[in-house]
Amino acid sequence: MYFVYILKSGKDGNLYIGLTNNIERRLNEHNRGRNLSTKHRVPFKLLYQERVGSRIEARKREKYFKSGTGREWIKSSLR
Repeated sequence: MYFVYILKSGKDGNLYIGLTNNIERRLNEHNRGRNLSTKHRVPFKLLYQERVGSRIEARKREKYFKSGTGREWIKSSLR
């Protein structure tokens, strides 16, 4: 089982979209600065998570959320 997740930075308000098989561990890694691409933007708040059945499905959903249509959905649904 995998998760697609959306985080919001408490520092700059920007979003981060990713996928993982352990959402608690991954959020902890982000907030402890263990991710090179996000360590300068901590702390993070989990805005959204979606459970999917496989890594392939999670990757498809992640790509969707990073697309123009996906970002519009995020803007209208989560903010």
